[in-house]
Amino acid sequence: MESESESGAAADTPPLETLSFHGDEEIIEVVELDPGPPDPADDLVQEMEDVDFEEEEEEEGNEEGWVLEPQEGVVGSMEGPDDSEVTFALHSASVFCVSLDPKTNTLAVTGGEDDKAFVWRLSDGELLFECAGHKDSVTCAGFSHDSTLVATGDMSGLLKVWQVDTKEEVWSFEAGDLEWMEWHPRAPVLLAGTADGNTWMWKVPTGDCKTFQGPNCPATCGRVLPDGKRAVVGYEDGTIRIWDLKQGNPIHVLKGTEGHQGPLTCVATNQDGSLILTGSVDCQAKLVSATTGKVVGVFRPETVASQPNLGEGEESESNSVESLGFCSVMPLAAVGYLDGTLAIYDLSTQTLRHQCQHQSGIVQLLWEAGTAVVYTCSLDGIVRLWDARTGRLLTDYRGHTAEILDFALSKDASLVVTTSGDHKAKVFCVQRPDR
Repeated sequence: MESESESGAAADTPPLETLSFHGDEEIIEVVELDPGPPDPADDLVQEMEDVDFEEEEEEEGNEEGWVLEPQEGVVGSMEGPDDSEVTFALHSASVFCVSLDPKTNTLAVTGGEDDKAFVWRLSDGELLFECAGHKDSVTCAGFSHDSTLVATGDMSGLLKVWQVDTKEEVWSFEAGDLEWMEWHPRAPVLLAGTADGNTWMWKVPTGDCKTFQGPNCPATCGRVLPDGKRAVVGYEDGTIRIWDLKQGNPIHVLKGTEGHQGPLTCVATNQDGSLILTGSVDCQAKLVSATTGKVVGVFRPETVASQPNLGEGEESESNSVESLGFCSVMPLAAVGYLDGTLAIYDLSTQTLRHQCQHQSGIVQLLWEAGTAVVYTCSLDGIVRLWDARTGRLLTDYRGHTAEILDFALSKDASLVVTTSGDHKAKVFCVQRPDR
């Protein structure tokens, strides 16, 4: 693969004569082109019409070997009540990732340290099929925007895509060591970041490919912006790049004092894509204008929280930003830290509004759509719901006997699906008296 210059075009391996994400006449933000009427989403989907997935009836019958009921008598330091409705127990090691199908929110895909990934039904834990063939821990998994495809990726960089209705593998690719993976929000296009600094973009299942060459260090996190035309990628050297997915060049590069002073850990965008929030091991969260590429705010922890409880033999770790996100109904942002602090910031005044303390480090946070409720999962194995307006803990859900490693929230916020170091995935029904 040929590397590209800092300003430059994407590497040309393999050639991309067939991959055009937008018409030449379309207005691309921040790139000077002649204006034209097509909507970018419609244009993108239209150009992907050659990817045809025939719908077939799902095979009848249950796969053998799956377990529905929560397991009793599990030995662990977090034994206690189990609030979950369904437990999926086919994994034989830590379960690293989970994603729900966006169209119906009835299916989950999970991947784990056992080199396995499974697609299963949320209502009863029924296994639909195994995404077989991985030879390293499956750390990334997700459904395409229309739920027709599901992708799995392992640490070695082997990515596979399956057609959900036929349960057949339709595409695979071996990239470098995998850091992150995400589907395009409006087309059958898969993006991934690897340890060599590349960001990859494939049209599935044809395999047409573009690469976006970053610095010579891992592309640690990335997110496609809501317009589907740009992506923001964070790197281990603290730099941030906003890429033009059609032109293949970085529109903005943030480095030095504009970037972070340590590897990036997470990135998020607000609902209209005008703002980007980046987090790093340097304990800072930076608010960036997606249009200008300028930092418009910096959030730092105001106080050092008490060190979370550590088990025997565990060493104290320095603090870092682990997860962050924007509220969709109020000008609020949430930042979750490894020391267990959940910070709620007011974006209009750029001040700390609430600080909510957990007993253990926060792994991930998610905002509920249409409300000011933020969900957190943490190393103590508990899911918590917080009212960001007041900073009050609304409720929590327990059932795991080890740390929660990932979680997903259904669109209507009725279900939370978690994965854990206890080898289980669990489905919790969310019941809130304030709704």
